[in-house]
Amino acid sequence: QVQLVESGGGLVQPGGSLTLSCAASRSIFSMNVNRVGWYRQAPGKRRELVAIITSGGVRMYGDFVKGRFAISRDNGKNTVDLQMNSLKIEDTAVYYCNGVWDTIDYWGQGTQVTVSS
Repeated sequence: QVQLVESGGGLVQPGGSLTLSCAASRSIFSMNVNRVGWYRQAPGKRRELVAIITSGGVRMYGDFVKGRFAISRDNGKNTVDLQMNSLKIEDTAVYYCNGVWDTIDYWGQGTQVTVSS
C-alpha cells in the first residue's frame, strides 16, 4: 500500500504561480515505480493528465500545458512536485497525485487549485 499526500493548492490570480507537492510513503525512485505524476479534474469534466514522469525520467505533459508547468522529483524529500506558472482561469480544478508501483495505481485525496481574479 502506498499513501500519497498532496499540498500546495490554493487561490491564485490569473498569471500567477503555484507549486504543488506530493509526498509518497514509498520511495518514488525504487525499481518498483512505473511512473508518478499529476492529474486534474474540473467540475463537470473528466479527469485528465497534467504531467507524469516515468521511472526512466521521461516527462510527459497534457496538451494544454504548453510549457507553463514543470514536473520534478525531489530525492531528499521523496516528493513529486509540479511547478505551475502563467495560470489561467481554466486551470481551476482539483489536482490529484498519482503513482504506479508494481503496476498498481495509487491516488492522493486531491488538492484544490482555484485561479480567479
